[in-house]
Amino acid sequence: MADDAQLVAEMDALGDKLATARASIANRFIGQDSVVDLTLAALLCGGHALLIGLPGLGKTRLVDTLSTVMGLSGNRIQFTPDLMPADILGSEVLETGADGSRTFKFIEGPIFCQLLMADEINRASPRTQSALLQAMQEREVTIAGEHRALGVPFHVLATQNPIEQEGTYPLPEAQLDRFLVQIDVPYPDRDTERDILLATTGVEESEASNVFSAQDLLNAQTLLRRMPVGEAVVEMILDLVRACRPDDESAPQIVRDTVSWGPGPRAAQALMLTVRAEALLHGRLVPSAEDVHRMAAPVLTHRMALSFAARARGESLGHVISQVADQVTKVEAAA
Repeated sequence: MADDAQLVAEMDALGDKLATARASIANRFIGQDSVVDLTLAALLCGGHALLIGLPGLGKTRLVDTLSTVMGLSGNRIQFTPDLMPADILGSEVLETGADGSRTFKFIEGPIFCQLLMADEINRASPRTQSALLQAMQEREVTIAGEHRALGVPFHVLATQNPIEQEGTYPLPEAQLDRFLVQIDVPYPDRDTERDILLATTGVEESEASNVFSAQDLLNAQTLLRRMPVGEAVVEMILDLVRACRPDDESAPQIVRDTVSWGPGPRAAQALMLTVRAEALLHGRLVPSAEDVHRMAAPVLTHRMALSFAARARGESLGHVISQVADQVTKVEAAA
């Protein structure tokens, strides 16, 4: 009983701290609360996030603000077609000493940080993309046969422009699967855009303040994994992920008719973590069916693909996932 009370007290304290962090972020990144919450959820879960939106919607500003608020050392890489793996990871250079001796010295690349912004990530070649795979999964890189640890914690927040695809390379499925969530950044509504105009075109702009430290974030990630998840929510997550696989016997007809391939077990793991973060961000100590429904699209969209016929008909993965989530949550609620 004492352990339960201690857990509740720690979660309440973390919830208060997250509310302060959200308020600090709002000083520089106005509106778009769902985008902020999803990005914070990715950090709380120890994962990476892929932000998809048109230029000028504040994606870079959000990542920069998060670096300040969460107390993380950050670097930014502008991905271009001529970017090489060494430009990200670093390289060894030959140094000549005063006595004429020669030694190799490793110069760290920008990936050696705690929060890496990969801007327009799909503009780099597959060879360069492959340099991120080990880093995103194992939090280390191997250079010249030596394993080098990255920052602790280590997160990649990547941006992608959904419109301009000329000169881009689609991200491989293995890399997409390593992003915990895909976050769609929409246009702001009229009132939010008015607030942005007034706040950013004057002499001074509001600044975000530091709320977390790197150790605070690590502690929060550990606490999140201690958060209890009800058996009904666990079954709902399993039902949802399996129903999105077209060759599974539980898949509804809409999935069989539109989906080429569905999510793997990593998607279920991502849902287990993100529903906890979603509940915590909204002041609840236990995730619910509504949390599963809300996190379904961000977790599953980039882990699925439409068939050619479905794309020709103008189908969207968002619609398919919403339909399946509706069916699963209704069935579980009835049970």
